[in-house]
Amino acid sequence: MRKTVLALALVATLTACTGAGDDGEGGTPVQPSPSVPTPTASGGATSTPGGTPDLGAPQEVASGLDVPWGMAFLPDGDALVAERETGRVVQVSPGGGQAREVYEVSGVDAVGEGGLLGLAVSPGYAQDRWVYAYYTSDTDNRIVRFQLGGGRPEVIFDGIRKGNNHNGGRIKFGPDGMLYAGTGDAGDTDLSQDADSPNGKILRLTPEGEPAPGNPRAGSPVYTLGHRNVQGLAWDSGGRMYGIEFGQNRLDEVNRIEPGRNYGWPEVEGEGDTDGGRYTNPIVTWPTDEASPSGATVAGNTLYVAALRGERLWTVPLNDGEPGEPRAELVDRYGRLRTVEVAPDGALWLSTSNRDGRGDVRGGDDRVLRHPAQR
Repeated sequence: MRKTVLALALVATLTACTGAGDDGEGGTPVQPSPSVPTPTASGGATSTPGGTPDLGAPQEVASGLDVPWGMAFLPDGDALVAERETGRVVQVSPGGGQAREVYEVSGVDAVGEGGLLGLAVSPGYAQDRWVYAYYTSDTDNRIVRFQLGGGRPEVIFDGIRKGNNHNGGRIKFGPDGMLYAGTGDAGDTDLSQDADSPNGKILRLTPEGEPAPGNPRAGSPVYTLGHRNVQGLAWDSGGRMYGIEFGQNRLDEVNRIEPGRNYGWPEVEGEGDTDGGRYTNPIVTWPTDEASPSGATVAGNTLYVAALRGERLWTVPLNDGEPGEPRAELVDRYGRLRTVEVAPDGALWLSTSNRDGRGDVRGGDDRVLRHPAQR
């Protein structure tokens, strides 16, 4: 049964305003606070396997994909990968071979930056078999769940306004077993500061799509606000949460996510709290031409961030949540990088995004690459 958690007047697709920093995920593509306990790292689906991924030993595990976006792992180590434009979910083995379609989400509207976006696998998959997806429909962005055996997806959360740009789309289960979703402002910057709108937020939901217990405001799915376009979510081994976000003209951001905090958009881009502590500054920033950051994950004590416009993988050492000096890896080697995830065996998986209308297509694109963990 469809659930509309927030009473919003949904409108047709918005034409979004863009800035120079949206070369990665903005612009029109060429067509083909309150006291809320922070989750701890126990009993959930998120982990940070030990070992350091060997970035010098890539293994191509899939090729010829159509704009791979979301990625999530099954208990056996196979990956599910979402194709943004086709609505297909394909299964990829660590040993490579042909990616095979295991589900197709119907009704996907892949105009602009919309389409089939984030994927997540239930922490209780062995028992419930649920797979979750965030996608753009003809009226809104929404989250559904389904089982790979077939059948219609169940809408668990809808009413996230859609736009040509800034649809957000990353979903992940946190270490507390709750489902987190990063959304965008859909080109209407006022929505990011509107506490009653799901846009420009990080949402925290139960696996059934209800506002999670302990959220900053009872009965609301909003966990944090003041975001422009959240594209990456990650947790470290201490349960600290990080959100990755596109800037507009100047700076892209890594934010330390804490419940109830306001991250400033559209009043602040990058650092520069202008309201006496009302807004929370990012812990890392990059010029927009060096990043346009998308997916993120943590392996060991390092945060990995995939960059689209920057065509590189950023690595950020973490020391009890404090960032060290970021380092650029794989610069210009694979083109635009959309998603980075750590597999159950500690390997680091990357997907390219060169067939999205903004990249230079290379042989085999789009691809999924696996970097094994060094033990």
